[in-house]
Amino acid sequence: MNKVLAWISAARLRTLPLSISGILVASAAAYQEGAFTVTIMVLALLTTLGFQVLSNFANDYGDGVKGTDNADRVGPARAMQSGLLTAKELKYGMIVTTIFTLFLASLLIFVAFGNENFILSVVFFNLGIAAIVAAITYTVGKRAYGYRAMGDLFVFIFFGLVGVVGCYYLYTQSFSNYIVLPAITIGLLSAAVLNLNNMRDRLADERVQKNTLAVVLGEKPVKLYHALLIVIAFLSAALYFYLTSKTWLLCIPLLAFVPLFLNVWIVFKNKAPALLDPELKKVALSTFLFSLLLLLTEIFF
Repeated sequence: MNKVLAWISAARLRTLPLSISGILVASAAAYQEGAFTVTIMVLALLTTLGFQVLSNFANDYGDGVKGTDNADRVGPARAMQSGLLTAKELKYGMIVTTIFTLFLASLLIFVAFGNENFILSVVFFNLGIAAIVAAITYTVGKRAYGYRAMGDLFVFIFFGLVGVVGCYYLYTQSFSNYIVLPAITIGLLSAAVLNLNNMRDRLADERVQKNTLAVVLGEKPVKLYHALLIVIAFLSAALYFYLTSKTWLLCIPLLAFVPLFLNVWIVFKNKAPALLDPELKKVALSTFLFSLLLLLTEIFF
């Protein structure tokens, strides 16, 4: 039973709603186009959850091996750091999760394209491989990009552009200029969650030479950067609704930005990094709320 709880802890369930936000946004856009199918949505959600859990296992393993997760760390204790799981067990978990996620991704691609679009199937399978590599190499390996201030960029690309635009293409097998706007919104809000995490851990990361963007920018500039992420995400979403909505009711998802703007104010006033931990949940859940409201308003209005 203790091992089960350890694996649940390592999976970091609180990160999962954010990870599927892009799928909900793509599903909403596909519903608007009359291309929505439940099968693709379910498989896309499961595949994305697999990517996220793999990323969490790899992050736990990578930071644990490098000694980044130590007694100075501000956030919640990790499974390897606290001794609940060994490095060998986490590596095994990563392997199993990779195999399972690749299977789901392959099934998703087959359902979307069948036997008729071999080239597209290969392209999307390679995107799946790239997502797995990105999930693992965030903290694992000598050239882990999470230690070189590139985590925000990769999160923006894979949570936003690849996640939303890619899933939309699986539904419609077409591209729309409009879909880039909510993709930018989700990518920037996902980067904001990572930035809050790195702001919380900034001093501890600096001591172990984990050069996140928060470490590179410093205390005051990183707060301005955080505000820009939220503001540009809002403007991108607002422009999307302006260009595509036939009724003001479809703009209801913008209400999810109320706690996000409040978060900006709290971040600017913050003097104790540990107090930023609850803000991660607020931004992550607000992003999920935005995505869920977007899907629900498309269905019902």
